[in-house]
Amino acid sequence: MSATHEPITGRYVHVPYGGYEYRVFYEEAGEGIPLVCLHTAGTDSREYRHQLCDPDINGDFRVIALDLPRHGKSIPPVGFEREEYRLTAKFYSEFVMAFCEALELEKPVIMGSSMGGNICLHLALNFEERVRALIAIEACDHSPGWYISWLEHPHVHGGEACATSIFGLMAPQSPEDYRWETWWYYSQGGPGIFRGDLHFYSVDHDFRELNDKITGNVPIYFMTGVYDFACTPEMTEKTAEKVKGSECIIMEEIGHFPMCENPETFKKYLMPVLDKVKATERETARA
Repeated sequence: MSATHEPITGRYVHVPYGGYEYRVFYEEAGEGIPLVCLHTAGTDSREYRHQLCDPDINGDFRVIALDLPRHGKSIPPVGFEREEYRLTAKFYSEFVMAFCEALELEKPVIMGSSMGGNICLHLALNFEERVRALIAIEACDHSPGWYISWLEHPHVHGGEACATSIFGLMAPQSPEDYRWETWWYYSQGGPGIFRGDLHFYSVDHDFRELNDKITGNVPIYFMTGVYDFACTPEMTEKTAEKVKGSECIIMEEIGHFPMCENPETFKKYLMPVLDKVKATERETARA
């Protein structure tokens, strides 16, 4: 009896940024248009395991999911113990592009969720010439209130507190196994990482005065689940109304973690978006 193997392969790449060379872990599967996937706060690339393995997706896309530095298998920089981790829009957006450059990706599609969705706005503003399209999942221009100080209190078990705090953001219709799997991802973050990511999500990311500066030259697809109370459908819709070249898709029966809490439902909404990306690619090739 032969073993069952998934098509995913994992590798490390050294990414130069800011005078330091980061050792970054990433997983990939498939061939075609590069599709770089950004995980949510405090977790890692495992959130995208279903999309990496889906032949309907990786048949036309080279799906790549990375662990940001300090997340998953991407170790922190030397000296991390001497500083408080606070993710910023500048580091996050520039590092994503440095990663794409290290892999020599030609105008990738960037797909991110939660903080990975919010950073798509910054990529649209500052790097539109280097990306093909942006898929901003559970994203909006301002998401205050989640930079929680007590997460680092010594009486709090950081892993369990982080994981349990996000459990209610998932839809009740999502399969229980996948909801607990998402809980598991969140329980394994390094000390202070979830809170440090939330610094970007709730403090440094305030895009309200910048929406109208996006040119619309790069298509941006906003996708938000109806059970997300961190970034509600109304918050996403109001943002999308202000961003040129955007499309807003509200997803039923799904919450804040579409790709891992309910990959089947998410796929119903994602495939039409990927079809549009492919159609644009064909039109560009014919021009």
